[in-house]
Amino acid sequence: MLPDQEGIKGIILPYVKPWYDSIENPQKAQEQVLAELLPKYAQTEYGQNLFAHKIGSIAEYQSNFPIINYSELIPHLAAVRERSYKAFLSEPPQTWVMTRGSTGHSKVLPATQTHLKQIYSCGARAIINHALKKQNYEVFLGVILNLNFPSNVHTMNVDGREVSYGYSSGTYARLNPMFDRVSLLPRQEDIDKIGSGISRRDWQQRFELVYEMAKDHNVTATMGVTPVILHFARYIKHRYGKLPRDIWKPQALFCTSVRKIQFKYGPILKKYFGGVPIVEMYTATEGVFGQQLDDWPYITPNYDAYLFEVVTGKGVKLLHELKRGEWGRLIISSCMLPRYDIGDMIEAAGKNYFRIFGRRSTLTLLEHRLYRAFLGWTL
Repeated sequence: MLPDQEGIKGIILPYVKPWYDSIENPQKAQEQVLAELLPKYAQTEYGQNLFAHKIGSIAEYQSNFPIINYSELIPHLAAVRERSYKAFLSEPPQTWVMTRGSTGHSKVLPATQTHLKQIYSCGARAIINHALKKQNYEVFLGVILNLNFPSNVHTMNVDGREVSYGYSSGTYARLNPMFDRVSLLPRQEDIDKIGSGISRRDWQQRFELVYEMAKDHNVTATMGVTPVILHFARYIKHRYGKLPRDIWKPQALFCTSVRKIQFKYGPILKKYFGGVPIVEMYTATEGVFGQQLDDWPYITPNYDAYLFEVVTGKGVKLLHELKRGEWGRLIISSCMLPRYDIGDMIEAAGKNYFRIFGRRSTLTLLEHRLYRAFLGWTL
């Protein structure tokens, strides 16, 4: 049993209070993040080459550090693997992870202990914030369906050693201590035993394992890549002639990794899972950057963990400086990546609400411009 509502609120509020405080004063939060990041960057060979003088402001940081994308990052990561982590990182990688490669080749990135801690702490905010806002703590009383990708897929040479790595979602699920307290079913180790493939047959095997292990449990949530959650629901309908809502009564679906979650996926997910809240999270291999704050279908950034900039048609701005309707290319500074062009396009809805509307491409930009030209502002 959970403690009384005030008791549980007192336990979980500290996990989200830094986020709430940062929303109240994002400028202060972003300055504090930079103050914490600069000493880390100064410990790396990459950073040392860029500190022409002492950096005391965000503007000076922008003047000294260039924006860097993944292609430009590759030789620095090669130096980390082959020579020394200090070539680009302030601490050694605990593991390496890969992206799904949904828009091209998979990216392979290191994950330091500080990065993993931010993944865990920021990743928990969506669940905790939802429970606090709804004053519904039932989500902590059941199990969360594990629909993640495998965490053991390839091997590579790192400093003369063979190191195994896999998809970031499965790796983070396997290592996340939160799931020792809030049960993840099946365990990631059981998912990994099925194999590393991601063919239709591989996913059917995973879905069957999830169903068999969870069918008699109190499932209170799912958390993961949105299309995978939907494919699982369709598998259950096709294989057993039932909807997930006929088997479980989840409190919420925590959905990640694609655009238009609320509008494109939300209605069909509610058909399969019942009238359950859809909680959007903005996550990537590179970090957990934001989550839904309330019933408005937008994300609010983790200003206390990452530094956010946006390249707009009028120059580079801090994310929180964007006015309603302004949009551009998102640049993120984290404990591992200074001024990293993550490739996502973001638009401001005002009052620290934002939406990711796609990966940066000619088609995405054309679609967005046409959408705004003919439909106007509809956020």
